[in-house]
Amino acid sequence: MKLTRASRYVLQALVHLARERPGVWVTAQEIGRAEGLPDKFLGKLLGQLVKARVVRSVKGPRGGFSLARPAKEITLLEIIEAVDGPVRGEVSGVSAGGATALDKQLQNVSDGAAVLVREWLAEVTLAELAKGK
Repeated sequence: MKLTRASRYVLQALVHLARERPGVWVTAQEIGRAEGLPDKFLGKLLGQLVKARVVRSVKGPRGGFSLARPAKEITLLEIIEAVDGPVRGEVSGVSAGGATALDKQLQNVSDGAAVLVREWLAEVTLAELAKGK
């Protein structure tokens, strides 16, 4: 499994938010400045997390972003899937109509690996990442 740049940025931003006091609103610009991330791209990504109900946002001069729930209730799986879509097994270069018996076997193995990865990602919480575990 390879994390995308978007997932990496979001994880940095969420760890930043997890380390803030509850009720504190932080702008994308503040997070970007503190973490060395491009704030416009980060703002777009945080918007995806608002839709996924991982973070909340408030507009206005005292607005910003905060976690929607405690960090111990937010999993790495839901963060990654909110940004990159579902974690699933894929065998590249295989068309549905032209799949050989080997291709089908490889797809089954890939699907099984994806299930294991999803289970493992669902066990890791944002709280653990924020502690540096």
